[in-house]
Amino acid sequence: MEKQNTTPSLLDRLKRHAASNSIPMHMPGHKRNSDLLGMDLPYSIDITEIDGFDNLHGASGILKEYMEEIAAYYGTKRSFYLVNGSTCGILAGIRAATKRGGKIAVARNCHKSVYHAIELFGLESIYLMPEMDEAFGIHGGISTASIADTLKTHPDTQLAVLTSPTYEGVVSDIAAIAEICHGHGIPLLVDEAHGSHFNYSDYFPTTATALGADIVIQSLHKTLPSLTMTSLAHLNGDMINPEEMARQLSIFESSSPSYVLMASIDSCFRLLRDESKPLFENYNKRLNEFSGEMKRLEHLKVLCHGKDNPTAHPTFFAFDNGKILISAQGTGLTGQGLAEMLRNEYRIEMEMAYGDHALAMTSVCDTDATMAALAVALVTIDSKLTPRAQAQSPNDGTLIFALPEKQCEIWQALESEKNDCPVEDAIGQTAAEYVWAYPPGIPLLVPGERISDGFIRQVQTLSEKGTQVHSDAGGIPENVRIIGQKHLVQ
Repeated sequence: MEKQNTTPSLLDRLKRHAASNSIPMHMPGHKRNSDLLGMDLPYSIDITEIDGFDNLHGASGILKEYMEEIAAYYGTKRSFYLVNGSTCGILAGIRAATKRGGKIAVARNCHKSVYHAIELFGLESIYLMPEMDEAFGIHGGISTASIADTLKTHPDTQLAVLTSPTYEGVVSDIAAIAEICHGHGIPLLVDEAHGSHFNYSDYFPTTATALGADIVIQSLHKTLPSLTMTSLAHLNGDMINPEEMARQLSIFESSSPSYVLMASIDSCFRLLRDESKPLFENYNKRLNEFSGEMKRLEHLKVLCHGKDNPTAHPTFFAFDNGKILISAQGTGLTGQGLAEMLRNEYRIEMEMAYGDHALAMTSVCDTDATMAALAVALVTIDSKLTPRAQAQSPNDGTLIFALPEKQCEIWQALESEKNDCPVEDAIGQTAAEYVWAYPPGIPLLVPGERISDGFIRQVQTLSEKGTQVHSDAGGIPENVRIIGQKHLVQ
């Protein structure tokens, strides 16, 4: 495909500057001295905000032009480069859309950065529980009914936040949810970190940027060819003030943004803008061929691939076929065990393993050979498995399927007197720390929530299946931090 006539890319500008032999009496301290430092890292194009290269926080030159180009292509009101990952976009977006101490409706399976925003801004959280997918024992989508009921019950809510797609690829009905939110006069923020590829192909669900969401945060580095920590924030409609969003980004994003990372964003966009049709046609072909091979599985299951059909998952509005979630349930293998087999025997490193599941992330940069290697490995492993008696229901305690009881707000719990408590004695106590399995970084326990026997089982189940569980104080799985004096650890 012939490339469009455009302004020089940021990478080209950086290379041209590196070749100019100008003397860098400015940051960064490596001074582009490749004779001393070698060529392994891109020192030659790592600069600061010098003449001709604009300033991300107050862009009026080339960076402004690049971001406007993205906004025009995506059809958004405003788009922003993010070089601190999606986390800074989520923090800035929530702050720009709420007043300190306000009320926010949040999907309980949101990334921990959403909870950090609630904590930092003293917000009152109203949780939305995702529906449960019985077939795989994972979170489904957020129902329109739950959004409507929540906003009716809490008419003073200032913002709704949800994740779509989820880590596993589950997509909610964003258009309908946005319409409900707007009917109540509030904006919708969608964490689309795992769906940045949606903008470039009809083979995938429609992006939230085209479905009425007011703030959309996307991690380019998760599913597109861009360096780690590169993301985009998008605004639509008139509910969010672009200048306030920019101001909040200047607070939560580095004041020394990396030009290497910004060049990666620009290069990623240009590649996909110019080559998306063949790239995504080939990507879709690989996914379809992989799905065909998965029909040979007798024991392992792959979500919405092979013999598994989207109609078996009524809580999904749509699904991202680029996510390969494998269930080993009933085989005697754990997700961690499956991931270790793939690593040790086939040199395949998975994105995540938890409970009975292992997740592979795919992108346009996978090849015929890499997708075929994953298919061959799964079929071979499957052929050696024998079915085991199912000791547990699909909901094996690895995820939250019942809304925990909130005793106080997050910030109140974190600012309270805290003590460590043995986990077995903590039932009924109020949590004073976060507990999570990472990835994907969704809290199993949030400060201010009542600790239940279900949470204790979650921790035990995840630990037994080899999934690492983390807590702020580092005491999990033995101890958990609580509010108050009761059950002190001696």
